[in-house]
Amino acid sequence: MLKFSHCVLLTRVGGFYELYFEHADEYAPLLNIKKTKKRPLKGSKRAAVSMAGFPAYQLDRYLKILVQDLNKHVAVSEEFINDAATKAKGDSAYSRRVTRIVTPGTLIDEHFMDPWQNNFLLSVHVDTGALSEDDAVKQSPGSASVTSLLSLPRTEVGLAWIDLSSGDFHTQTTDIASLPSAVARIKPREIVLDSIFAEAAHSRIVSILEQDGHIITFQESPGNSLTIQDWIPMLEDVINDIETLQFSPAEIAAGGALLHYVKSQLLGSTTRLQAPIRHQPEDHVIIDKNSLRALEIRATLRDGNYEGSLLHSLNRTVTKSGMRLLTQRLSAPSMSLPMINDRLDLVEEMVEHPQLREDVVNLLGQTFDSLRLVTKFTVGRGDADDLLELSRTIQTTSDIVNVLQVHLESQRATAEPQRRERISGLLKSFDLAEPLAMAKRIQNAIDEEGLSERHRVEDDEANVIADLAQSVLGREGGEDDMKAMPKRVLPKPHAITPSFRSATDGREDIWIMKRNASKALQKLHASLESMRQEKDKLEYELRDKLGADSLVLKWTPNLAHIAHVRGRDVARAAVEYPKSLSSSKSTRSFQIPEWTQLGGRMDETRFRMRTEEQRVLSKLREDVVRNLVKLRRNAAALDELDVACAFARLATEKGWIRPLLHAGTSFNVVGGRHPVVENGLIDQGRRFATNDCILGEEERIWLITGPNMAGKSTFLRQNAIISILAQTGSFVPADYAETGLVDKVFSRVGSADNLFNDQSTFMVEMLETAHILKEATPRSFVIMDEVGRGTTPEDGVAVGYACLHHLYNVNKSRVLFATHFHALADLTKDLPKLGCYCNDVAEEPDGTFSYVHRLRKGVNRQSHALKVATVAGLPEEAVAVAAQVLEKLRA
Repeated sequence: MLKFSHCVLLTRVGGFYELYFEHADEYAPLLNIKKTKKRPLKGSKRAAVSMAGFPAYQLDRYLKILVQDLNKHVAVSEEFINDAATKAKGDSAYSRRVTRIVTPGTLIDEHFMDPWQNNFLLSVHVDTGALSEDDAVKQSPGSASVTSLLSLPRTEVGLAWIDLSSGDFHTQTTDIASLPSAVARIKPREIVLDSIFAEAAHSRIVSILEQDGHIITFQESPGNSLTIQDWIPMLEDVINDIETLQFSPAEIAAGGALLHYVKSQLLGSTTRLQAPIRHQPEDHVIIDKNSLRALEIRATLRDGNYEGSLLHSLNRTVTKSGMRLLTQRLSAPSMSLPMINDRLDLVEEMVEHPQLREDVVNLLGQTFDSLRLVTKFTVGRGDADDLLELSRTIQTTSDIVNVLQVHLESQRATAEPQRRERISGLLKSFDLAEPLAMAKRIQNAIDEEGLSERHRVEDDEANVIADLAQSVLGREGGEDDMKAMPKRVLPKPHAITPSFRSATDGREDIWIMKRNASKALQKLHASLESMRQEKDKLEYELRDKLGADSLVLKWTPNLAHIAHVRGRDVARAAVEYPKSLSSSKSTRSFQIPEWTQLGGRMDETRFRMRTEEQRVLSKLREDVVRNLVKLRRNAAALDELDVACAFARLATEKGWIRPLLHAGTSFNVVGGRHPVVENGLIDQGRRFATNDCILGEEERIWLITGPNMAGKSTFLRQNAIISILAQTGSFVPADYAETGLVDKVFSRVGSADNLFNDQSTFMVEMLETAHILKEATPRSFVIMDEVGRGTTPEDGVAVGYACLHHLYNVNKSRVLFATHFHALADLTKDLPKLGCYCNDVAEEPDGTFSYVHRLRKGVNRQSHALKVATVAGLPEEAVAVAAQVLEKLRA
C-alpha cells in the first residue's frame, strides 16, 4: 500500500480479493460490501485491522465501480504459489505481488468495458515556457475566473492517444484555442499531464480540461527527452520509415509520455500497438466541442444519452468495432475528395446490390471483435476461448472475401470501372494465407467439448463461492448486505483464476486440447490410458484376492492414493492390510504400495500433460502475435465493410441519396431533412416537412426569422448534419445534395449558464460566439441561433448585427443565422449576399393555428410567442395581460 499509495489495493487471498486498513474503511461502503475487523492476538498492542472482501469471480464488477464510476487507480495484487523445492523452511506457501495497475484509460479486456466505444488514453504536451503569463489576458474585468482560450498565445500542443484494448495509436498537433474541441472529438477516458501542471502557476490547462469533465492523471516527467526510436519496442512492427513520418517535437514528447505511462501501469507486461497514425487537422472536418454537443452527434444535449443522438439514429452496424469506426468518422469526417468518393462508391455498390449487402452483413454478424481479441494476446492474456473466436473470425473473413470475389467477377462487364476498383482495392487489403493456416492449427488443437465442460465445472465452483458469500452475509450481515448480493451470478469463465495443480495432485483433469494437438500430447494420452487400464486390472485383482467387492482405488487431497472399503469388507481387508490410514464404524482407508506407485506415475503423467497443453496454448498465442499486422489489417477492412453496409441499409430504409461533393464553397440541398427528428415524427405517424438550402455565390448567409416552434433550429441543425454526413461517406437525407468541402462546422445554439465558473448564460453565449468569429474560414459551415438573446433587445440587436457583419466581411463563411430580432433584417439590407427567409403560422377563422415549416423568401416579424405560451398552458389571465402589454408596445 505504501509502494502504490496512489492506488486502491486489491489483494488476492484464496477465492477472494481483500481490502485492508483505510482502504477497507473508505471503500467498503462505496462498494456496498461488509467490513470487518481482524482482532490482534491476545496481549498484542496492535490495533484491530479493518478488512473487506468479495469473491474473486466478481473482480470485474467491483473494478467497474472503482475505476469507471469512482475514477480510481486500482493495483491488483495476485497470489503465486511458492515452489516447495526452493522455498525456505518456514516461508509462506504463497507470495503476492502487484501484477497490474488498472486506470480508466488503461483497460485491456475487462468485461465492463463498453465494446461499442473506444477507450482512449490521451497524453497532452504543452511547453510551459511558451505559456507566458505576460502574453495573455489573465481574466476578464470584474471576475476572478472567466478566461477565454482565445486570449492565450497560440502555443503548439502535442497530442498522442491510444486504445490499449485495440492497439489504436494516434498523434496530432493543435493549439491552445483548439485544444478543448480536439479533446472532445477524441473523447478520452483519461488524460495524462506532466506533474508540473499540478502546480498553481501552470494550472490553467488543467482547469480548461476539467471544465469539460475530463479525468486527469499527473505523472513525473520521464526524464530524458524521448525520441521516436523509444516508441518502437511497443509497436507491432518495426517501421523502417517511421523517422520520415515527420512527427512534430510536441507529438514526440506527448507520445513518449504516453508510452512511459502505459509501461508503468502494465508493470513489466508488454503490449504491441499499431503503427501510429498522424492525425492532420487539415485532413479532417473540425467539429468544435460546442457543435458536437449542439448537433447531438454522439449524445443528446439535454441528458447526454446515446438514445436520441445522431449516432443512435444512424447506427446499422453489426459489429462492435464497426460502430467504433462509425463514431470516429462522424466525429472527424474526411476532407479528402478521393477518400470520400471511395467510401460513397462502396456504399452505392451495397445499395444497388442488396443480396451482396445481406450476404456480407450476415457473415459480419458471425465475426468477433478481432481487434480487441488480438490485443489480449500481445499482453499475454488470450485464452483458448479467444483463440477459437479468432479462428472463427478468420474463417468467416475468408467467406466474406469469397462473396466479394464472386460479386466482382459477375460485375466485371457491367459495373462502373471506379466501383470495380473500389471492391478490388478492398479485396487487396485482406491478407489471409497465413491467418487461415493459423486458424486451422487452432481448430485442430483445441477440444471445444472439453472447453465447454471445463467452463461448466468453473461455473459450479463459482456458485459454491457465491453460496459461501451468501452464508457469510446471512450469519454476519444485515438485510441491506443481502440485498447487495446478485440473485444469480454468471461469471465469465476466464475471470476465474484456476487453482495451481502440482505434480502430486491426483484429481482427474478436463483436457481442452485434442489428443493429436502435439506428438508429445498424443504419447502422454496413450500412456495415461494404459495406466488407467493397469489401475482397473489392479483393482479387479485386489477385489478378487481380498474378497472385497466394495474396494476402490482412489486419490484424496489429505491421504493421497488409497484403497477404500466399506461394510463387511472392512474386516476382510484388515487381515491382509492391518495398518489403517483412517477408519470409521463402516469404512476403512489404507495404502497399497502398488497403487501408490502407479498413482504417482499417473499424477506425473497428468502434470506433464497439463504442461504440454500450456506449451501448445503458448505456441498458438505466439502464432497470433506473429500474425498481428495481418489480423489487424483484415479487421480494419471488415470494419470498413460494416460501415458501408450500415450506410447502405440506412439509405435503402430512409430513401437517402448520394451527395455530390466538389472543391468549391457552395451548399445546395433540395428537400433536406433532419434524420433524428424525422425518425421521431415517423414513430408518431407524421411526415417531416422538407426544406431547401441554397448557399453559394449569390447568397452566402441566410437570415431566418419566424415564429417559435416553427422549425428554425431544426433547419439549421439538419443542414450542418447533412454536410457532416456527406463528408463521412454516407448518403444524406435529401432529394438532392451538392456541396463544396467544409473544413469546420460551428454551431452556436442554446446556452446554459456555468455558475460554478462564474459564467452567466450570456457570457457562455459570447465565449462560443467569439470562438466562431476568430476560427471560421470561407470554407466553414456556421449555424447560429438567437445570438444576443441573453441581454437587452438593443444590446442583443447590436451584437447580432456585429456577428453578421463580421461573418459576411471577414470570415466569408456559409452561414445560417436564425433570430427573433427582426431589426437585423433592416440593418443588413446593404449586404447583397445575405438572403432573408422565414417560416410562418397558418391561422384558421376559428382561432386554431398550425405551423408552416417550409421556409419562404422574406421576413416574418411575428414570433407568435403568446401562441406558444397558450399551448404550454400559461393561465389565460396571464396570456391576456401579455396581449395587452404587447399591444401597447406596438403602438
